[in-house]
Amino acid sequence: MKLPRVEGSNLARKKMVFPDDFSGEINLVFIAFLRWHQDLIDEWAPFVAQLAEEFPELHYYEFPTLSRRNLLYRTFLNEGMRAGIPNPATRARTITLYLDKSAFREALDIQHERSMWVYLFDKSGNVLWRTEGKITEEHKETLLGLLSSLE
Repeated sequence: MKLPRVEGSNLARKKMVFPDDFSGEINLVFIAFLRWHQDLIDEWAPFVAQLAEEFPELHYYEFPTLSRRNLLYRTFLNEGMRAGIPNPATRARTITLYLDKSAFREALDIQHERSMWVYLFDKSGNVLWRTEGKITEEHKETLLGLLSSLE
Protein backbone atom coordinates (compact mmCIF):
# COMPACT_ATOMS: atom_id res chain seq x y z
CA MET A 1 0.00 0.00 0.00
CA LYS A 2 1.27 3.46 -0.88
CA LEU A 3 0.25 7.07 -0.32
CA PRO A 4 -1.33 8.34 -3.53
CA ARG A 5 0.03 11.61 -4.91
CA VAL A 6 -1.73 14.38 -2.98
CA GLU A 7 -1.38 18.16 -3.15
CA GLY A 8 -2.15 20.72 -0.52
CA SER A 9 -0.87 23.83 1.21
CA ASN A 10 0.51 23.95 4.69
CA LEU A 11 -0.63 26.57 7.17
CA ALA A 12 2.49 28.59 6.34
CA ARG A 13 0.88 28.93 2.87
CA LYS A 14 3.44 26.74 1.09
CA LYS A 15 2.16 24.42 -1.64
CA MET A 16 3.29 20.84 -1.15
CA VAL A 17 3.01 17.52 -2.97
CA PHE A 18 3.29 14.19 -1.20
CA PRO A 19 5.03 11.83 -1.06
CA ASP A 20 7.58 14.00 -2.95
CA ASP A 21 7.79 16.61 -0.17
CA PHE A 22 8.28 14.22 2.73
CA SER A 23 11.38 15.56 4.45
CA GLY A 24 12.17 12.53 6.57
CA GLU A 25 13.40 9.09 5.66
CA ILE A 26 10.48 7.95 7.85
CA ASN A 27 7.30 10.06 8.03
CA LEU A 28 4.42 9.77 10.46
CA VAL A 29 1.17 11.28 9.22
CA PHE A 30 -2.01 11.99 11.17
CA ILE A 31 -5.01 11.91 8.83
CA ALA A 32 -7.98 13.74 10.31
CA PHE A 33 -11.46 13.96 8.82
CA LEU A 34 -13.41 15.71 11.59
CA ARG A 35 -12.62 18.71 13.80
CA TRP A 36 -12.64 16.66 17.00
CA HIS A 37 -9.92 14.39 15.58
CA GLN A 38 -7.53 17.18 16.56
CA ASP A 39 -8.04 16.11 20.18
CA LEU A 40 -6.73 12.64 19.29
CA ILE A 41 -3.74 14.14 17.47
CA ASP A 42 -3.00 16.32 20.50
CA GLU A 43 -2.86 13.16 22.66
CA TRP A 44 -0.33 11.60 20.28
CA ALA A 45 1.78 14.76 19.84
CA PRO A 46 4.03 14.63 22.95
CA PHE A 47 5.01 11.02 22.28
CA VAL A 48 5.66 11.65 18.59
CA ALA A 49 7.71 14.78 19.35
CA GLN A 50 9.80 12.68 21.74
CA LEU A 51 10.27 10.02 19.04
CA ALA A 52 11.35 12.68 16.53
CA GLU A 53 14.08 13.78 18.95
CA GLU A 54 15.26 10.20 19.44
CA PHE A 55 15.02 9.28 15.75
CA PRO A 56 16.19 12.25 13.61
CA GLU A 57 15.08 10.47 10.42
CA LEU A 58 11.46 10.65 11.64
CA HIS A 59 9.38 13.66 10.60
CA TYR A 60 5.67 14.08 11.26
CA TYR A 61 2.73 15.82 9.65
CA GLU A 62 -0.96 16.49 10.08
CA PHE A 63 -3.25 16.09 7.06
CA PRO A 64 -6.69 17.60 7.75
CA THR A 65 -8.57 15.89 4.91
CA LEU A 66 -11.62 17.48 3.32
CA SER A 67 -13.69 17.14 0.16
CA ARG A 68 -12.85 19.41 -2.73
CA ARG A 69 -14.18 22.94 -2.21
CA ASN A 70 -14.05 26.27 -3.98
CA LEU A 71 -11.16 28.66 -3.43
CA LEU A 72 -13.10 31.03 -1.18
CA TYR A 73 -14.12 28.21 1.18
CA ARG A 74 -10.59 26.77 1.25
CA THR A 75 -9.07 30.18 1.98
CA PHE A 76 -11.57 30.86 4.77
CA LEU A 77 -10.98 27.47 6.38
CA ASN A 78 -7.19 27.52 6.02
CA GLU A 79 -6.89 31.03 7.44
CA GLY A 80 -9.14 30.06 10.36
CA MET A 81 -6.92 27.07 11.14
CA ARG A 82 -3.81 29.21 10.70
CA ALA A 83 -5.11 31.78 13.18
CA GLY A 84 -5.73 29.02 15.72
CA ILE A 85 -2.20 27.61 15.42
CA PRO A 86 0.41 30.23 16.33
CA ASN A 87 3.38 27.80 16.41
CA PRO A 88 5.37 28.11 13.11
CA ALA A 89 6.59 24.49 13.24
CA THR A 90 3.04 23.19 13.65
CA ARG A 91 1.85 25.42 10.80
CA ALA A 92 4.61 24.06 8.56
CA ARG A 93 3.70 20.42 9.21
CA THR A 94 -0.09 20.88 8.91
CA ILE A 95 -1.09 20.38 5.28
CA THR A 96 -4.77 20.67 4.41
CA LEU A 97 -5.85 18.28 1.66
CA TYR A 98 -8.92 19.04 -0.48
CA LEU A 99 -9.47 15.94 -2.55
CA ASP A 100 -11.70 13.07 -3.58
CA LYS A 101 -11.93 11.52 -0.13
CA SER A 102 -13.41 8.29 -1.41
CA ALA A 103 -10.46 7.59 -3.73
CA PHE A 104 -7.98 8.68 -1.05
CA ARG A 105 -9.55 6.42 1.56
CA GLU A 106 -9.62 3.50 -0.88
CA ALA A 107 -5.93 3.91 -1.73
CA LEU A 108 -5.00 3.76 1.96
CA ASP A 109 -7.64 1.21 2.99
CA ILE A 110 -9.28 3.66 5.39
CA GLN A 111 -12.60 1.99 6.21
CA HIS A 112 -14.32 4.99 7.82
CA GLU A 113 -13.94 8.62 8.87
CA ARG A 114 -15.18 8.17 12.43
CA SER A 115 -11.64 8.30 13.75
CA MET A 116 -8.26 9.82 13.03
CA TRP A 117 -5.74 7.55 11.29
CA VAL A 118 -2.00 7.35 11.82
CA TYR A 119 0.32 6.16 9.06
CA LEU A 120 4.05 5.61 9.00
CA PHE A 121 5.46 6.06 5.48
CA ASP A 122 8.92 5.73 4.05
CA LYS A 123 10.27 8.61 1.93
CA SER A 124 8.57 7.17 -1.18
CA GLY A 125 5.17 6.93 0.49
CA ASN A 126 5.11 3.18 1.12
CA VAL A 127 3.09 2.26 4.20
CA LEU A 128 5.23 0.79 6.96
CA TRP A 129 2.58 0.80 9.71
CA ARG A 130 -0.86 2.18 10.45
CA THR A 131 -3.45 2.42 13.17
CA GLU A 132 -6.40 4.55 14.15
CA GLY A 133 -7.71 6.51 17.09
CA LYS A 134 -6.52 7.24 20.56
CA ILE A 135 -2.91 6.50 21.46
CA THR A 136 -2.38 3.44 23.64
CA GLU A 137 0.62 1.85 25.35
CA GLU A 138 0.49 -0.86 22.66
CA HIS A 139 0.75 1.81 19.93
CA LYS A 140 3.74 3.36 21.69
CA GLU A 141 5.54 0.03 22.08
CA THR A 142 4.84 -1.04 18.50
CA LEU A 143 5.95 2.26 16.98
CA LEU A 144 9.08 2.48 19.13
CA GLY A 145 9.99 -1.11 18.24
CA LEU A 146 9.44 -0.49 14.54
CA LEU A 147 11.54 2.67 14.52
CA SER A 148 14.31 0.94 16.47
CA SER A 149 14.37 -1.90 13.94
CA LEU A 150 14.69 0.55 11.01
CA GLU A 151 17.86 2.19 12.34
